[in-house]
Amino acid sequence: MASRRYRGDMSIIATIMNSATGQPIQKMTFGRMPKPWVTFNLETGERVTADPAHVGQPAPGTFAAPVELWVTPKG
Repeated sequence: MASRRYRGDMSIIATIMNSATGQPIQKMTFGRMPKPWVTFNLETGERVTADPAHVGQPAPGTFAAPVELWVTPKG
């Protein structure tokens, strides 16, 4: 059985969304699909924990599906 190798070009680009306002905050790249409880720093330096991710349907003719991570910033 051949072993599977990780392909670095298969990263996930997620839009970080503000749960309070519904507005996008920033885009962020992850090496693989983030867990629902992932903790990371925003560009502002604020540390946030993600709520469950929302994965949308890919546009016709494309492979990449839109991914949204919802967070509640304190500031």
